[in-house]
Amino acid sequence: MESKQWYMEYKIHKNRPGLLGDIASMLGMMEVNILTINGVEGQTRGMLLETDDEEKITLMGKMLNKVENITVTALRPPKLVDRLAVRHGRYIDRDSDDHKTFRFTRDELGLLVDFLGEVFKREGNQVIGLRGMPRVGKTESIIAGSVCAMKRWTFVSSTLLRQTIRSQLSEDEMNPTNVFIIDGIVSTIRSNEKHYQLLQDIMSMESTKVIEHPDIFVRESEYSYDDFDILIELRNNPGEEIVYDTFTGSYSDDL
Repeated sequence: MESKQWYMEYKIHKNRPGLLGDIASMLGMMEVNILTINGVEGQTRGMLLETDDEEKITLMGKMLNKVENITVTALRPPKLVDRLAVRHGRYIDRDSDDHKTFRFTRDELGLLVDFLGEVFKREGNQVIGLRGMPRVGKTESIIAGSVCAMKRWTFVSSTLLRQTIRSQLSEDEMNPTNVFIIDGIVSTIRSNEKHYQLLQDIMSMESTKVIEHPDIFVRESEYSYDDFDILIELRNNPGEEIVYDTFTGSYSDDL
């Protein structure tokens, strides 16, 4: 039987000496391999496990439910957020109402880059929106995530150096394995007919598109939030409000 990975998480009520050793010994006797282990969010511990027998996972969960010092809070095939939680020791902040919205702050750029890198490795069509105020690290994070995923990135529109509005791309740049970076304000407020046609061609490709300022992009185009698979919010601090009135005007001025 093929080996499969599982994510186990448990909350510690009493961190007595030898607790982790007891759990690790039990997993070892059942021949369940511990691939990664880390503390997650204080008194919670996460483990990435591997076994070729699903019944062992079920039995292990029942046994651990009898241990008074811990409470098992997750035992499932690992999601991307689970792998990152074990890797970084913290969970990504996720909107409780809109599960496709993830929140980061600037001091979590390493976690964001890792998250983007894993998302960019996925094949097929995906549209990612990235909200954030100017100079918070949006474009830099996308480029770093592309490097982590070993993907080439292509600027369709951008303000990284000067306002970039492409009306055509080379054959190499149009490769669907590339990560296409689109500034939602530049591509709508400053776009011309040729650029918008290129934008529509890229949006219809089976490829990864990252759109900065997705709210303006939706407001000024025929696309909707339903077209987005993931929405990311990046702030300088948790209480920062992302507002567009303070900087959208500068996008319409010639540089």
